[in-house]
Amino acid sequence: QVQLVESGGGLVQAGGSLRLSCAASGRTVNSLAMGWFRQTPGKDREFVAAIGWSGGGSTIYADSVKGRFAISRDNAKNTVYLQMNSLKAEDTAVYHCAADSSLDASARAYHYAYWGQGTQVTVSS
Repeated sequence: QVQLVESGGGLVQAGGSLRLSCAASGRTVNSLAMGWFRQTPGKDREFVAAIGWSGGGSTIYADSVKGRFAISRDNAKNTVYLQMNSLKAEDTAVYHCAADSSLDASARAYHYAYWGQGTQVTVSS
């Protein structure tokens, strides 16, 4: 089993930055594919970014966040990060971390077996 705990959300003005953290336990993040998704009320969960396993996996991003967000991994801390810059009001959502032992990054939510509870990000315009 893999447990995921997100942190780092909050209220920020448009144009600002936040860094989300996803601390994993039960498995090491370097052996997992990790993803970030976001959800707003009444909408489906939306892909944000993902990173494959550290043995050669790639990173992928939603078009809406390319050039503004960056996903990274700290194996020593067993944590995955989402650095969010140039935030916009439309980035407001609950952000969820996800993990899967399949190793490859994916933009599809059903690819991931493990999910965190989420952290709220609110961007004021």
